[in-house]
Amino acid sequence: MASCHENIDEEKGLLAPPCEINEDDGESPSAQDVHDRTGISYTRSIITVGILFYINLISYMDRFTITGTLPYLQKSFNMKDSGSGLLQAVFLCSFMLLAPVFGYLGDHWNRKYLLCIGITLWSAVILGSSFIPDEYYWLFLLMRGLVGIGAASYSTIAPSIIADLFIADQRSRMLSIFWTAIPVGCGLGYIMGAKLTSAIGGDWHWTLRVIPGLGIIAVLLLLLIMKEPSRGAAEQNGQKHTNNNSWMSDVKALLKNPSFMLSMLGFTTVTFISGSLSHWALSFYKRARVLLYRGDPCQTVICQSDDSQIFGMITIITGIVGVGAGVEISKRFRKVNPRADALVCACGMLGSAPFLLLALTLARFSLVASYILIFIGALLLTLNFAIVDDILLSVVTPRRRSTAEALQIIVSHLLGDAWSPYLIGVLSDLIRKGKPESDLLMFNSLQYALMVCVFVSAIGGGFFLATALFLERDRKRADIESQG
Repeated sequence: MASCHENIDEEKGLLAPPCEINEDDGESPSAQDVHDRTGISYTRSIITVGILFYINLISYMDRFTITGTLPYLQKSFNMKDSGSGLLQAVFLCSFMLLAPVFGYLGDHWNRKYLLCIGITLWSAVILGSSFIPDEYYWLFLLMRGLVGIGAASYSTIAPSIIADLFIADQRSRMLSIFWTAIPVGCGLGYIMGAKLTSAIGGDWHWTLRVIPGLGIIAVLLLLLIMKEPSRGAAEQNGQKHTNNNSWMSDVKALLKNPSFMLSMLGFTTVTFISGSLSHWALSFYKRARVLLYRGDPCQTVICQSDDSQIFGMITIITGIVGVGAGVEISKRFRKVNPRADALVCACGMLGSAPFLLLALTLARFSLVASYILIFIGALLLTLNFAIVDDILLSVVTPRRRSTAEALQIIVSHLLGDAWSPYLIGVLSDLIRKGKPESDLLMFNSLQYALMVCVFVSAIGGGFFLATALFLERDRKRADIESQG
C-alpha cells in the first residue's frame, strides 16, 4: 500500500511528488487523510456529489424540456426558426450575467446557502412561466431569462465544492459523475418534454410544472444532508483558504493563465456545437423524415420511431459512456504524458468533425446511417466534458475557483451556445429568403446552416492542442501557490 508523503520539500522549497492512492484498496490511507482534513466522511462526500449531480440533472432536464416541446411552442407563439433560437439565447444571457455574481459570492460566502437561494428562485420562476397564456410571448421570454438564476448558482459553485472534497483521480471521477448529468438531463428533457406534451394533447404548459417540485426536493437535500467543506481543505492539512482579493484582481490573474484561457476557448467550441445540435436536431430529423417517406411510406421501426426519443437516448448513452471514457482514458494516458488531459480533448474535437459532417450529409438518404454517425460524433464530443473542468481545477488555486468557473461560463456561453442556436436559425432563414417554400428547401437550409458546427469542431481541437503546450507548467505554478 502506498504511503502518503508531504507535498512540500522544506529544504528546497519545491513540490515533492504528490501522494499516490492505491485504488485497488478502496479507501486508502491517503484518501482517508483527505477526509480527515475536510472533516467530512467519505460516505457523506459521496452523497454530496450525488446531490450536486441531481441538481445538475434537473436543471438540464428543464432546459431541454423546452427543446422537446419546441414544435408546440413554435405553433403556439407563431415563431420562426430565428424566434425559437432566441429562447435559448435569452436564457443563456441571463445565465452569463449572473455567473460572475455567484462566482464572486462562491469564493467569499457560504456556498451551501447560495445554492439553496438560487434553486428556490429558479423553481419559482419555472412554475410561474407555466401559467403564461399563448398570447404573451414576451413575458414567457422574460421568464426564461430569469431561469438563469439557478443555473448560474450551481454551475459556478458545485465544481469547487467537489474539488474541496476529493483530490487526484478521485476528483476526476467525481467530476465525471457530476458532468454526466448534462447529457443524461438533456436526453430525459427531450423525452419528457415531447412525450408529456403529446400525451396531454399538445398543452406545453404542464411540462413546466414537474421540475419545480424536483427543485424543492434538491433544496431540502442540501439543507438536511450536505455539509460544506472549507475552501482548499482537500489539498492542505489544516490550512483554510480565504480570499481577500477583489474580483478584478482575481480576473486579472486568470487572464494571465494560458492553460485556463485556452481550455476555456476550447470548451466554448464544445458549447457552440452542443447548443446548436441540441436545439435543432429534432427539427432537422423531422424535416428529413418528410423528404424520405413522403412518397414511399415506410413500415420499419426507424420510420415509426419518435425522433425526440431516439435523439434523447443517443444523448443519454453518449453522455454516460463519453464522459466516463474521457476521464479513464485521460487518467491512463497521464501516466506517460502529463499533457494527456488537453490531448484527449483535442482528439475528441478533431475526431468528431468528420462524423458530424457525414451525419448531416447522409440524413437526406438514410436516417439509420445518420443516427449512427451522429452517435459517434457526439460520443467523441463528450469526452472532454469532465476533463475541461479537471484542467481548470488543477491550474487555478482554490480561492479563485468559483470565479474561474464563472469566467468560463461567461465566455463559453457568450461565444458558444448563447447565440449558436439563434445563428443557425438566422442562417437557415437567410438561405430560404426569396425562394419558393418547399420541403426540400426547409431541409437544405437547416442542413447547410448546421454545417458551421463542423468547422467549429476543428477550431476547438486547435485550442486544446495549444493548451497542451502550457498545461504542465501552469499546474506546477498553481500547486506552489496553493501550498503558500
